[in-house]
Amino acid sequence: MGVGLLGSALAQRLSEAGFQVLAYDSDPSRTAMVSGQNLRFSDSARKVAAECRRVVLCLPDSSVVNEVLWGSGPLAGSLSEGATVIDTTTGDPSDTLRTGQRLAERDISYMDATIVGSSTQVREGASTLLVGGALAQFEANRDVFSAWSDRVFHTGPIGSAALTKLLVNQVLGLNRLALAETLALAMGLELDQESLLSILKATPAYSRIMENKGPKMIRGDFSPEAKLAQHRKDVGLILELGRRAGVPLPVSETHLEMLDLAISSGWGELDNSAVIRAFIPADDKARP
Repeated sequence: MGVGLLGSALAQRLSEAGFQVLAYDSDPSRTAMVSGQNLRFSDSARKVAAECRRVVLCLPDSSVVNEVLWGSGPLAGSLSEGATVIDTTTGDPSDTLRTGQRLAERDISYMDATIVGSSTQVREGASTLLVGGALAQFEANRDVFSAWSDRVFHTGPIGSAALTKLLVNQVLGLNRLALAETLALAMGLELDQESLLSILKATPAYSRIMENKGPKMIRGDFSPEAKLAQHRKDVGLILELGRRAGVPLPVSETHLEMLDLAISSGWGELDNSAVIRAFIPADDKARP
């Protein structure tokens, strides 16, 4: 359910692993993003729920998950008893927990299975998978998880994967922000960015963000692997977690400001590496 950038990559991995995949997206044009020998498309979410014993959700946020499951034409009503819902959405952990509780009342198993990595990394089998839910359900669905990644972690009960994913995204996002700021400064100083990136990779400053996002920032290639606006949603959730825990997050607050600046400039649908554009003076926007 949901074949955007990430959902299409997950569907492709399942198809390549030999699973029979029935896919649906509310935007029919997205069906062009994925194809496979064992993959076909449905024109109805409820038809998918009625036909499949295991349903994978890959949706923008918790509000969309709630609408799909419980809104008009609710998916939950079409799921059979004993079915399993695997939710890869990066959402609010408290919403994730409530979803699991509601589905359990219908004898439907639920796990949050969040992906750490871009859609490109998922297609290459280079992502990491975090799974929250009952251990027995985790083991029963290990074949699905293994099709997505060979780095799979059971993080605990329902909601724990969503929580862990947000903390991972906090570090990833701040690494990306720091790299963007440094490369923008190098541009302003008229230093060779390619050379600087090579030096950074050879020092303790290294992070894997430099491998795939550094070149995109330098070349101005912001074709989306993971959209900037989607990460802004994650940072908002991270700040909410900080408020609930009573932990100040001043660096993440600054991060949110820079993301908002980039989005207000029209770059929300670009790759999240486009955050570098928020550091470039207005008269230099033609440059990467």
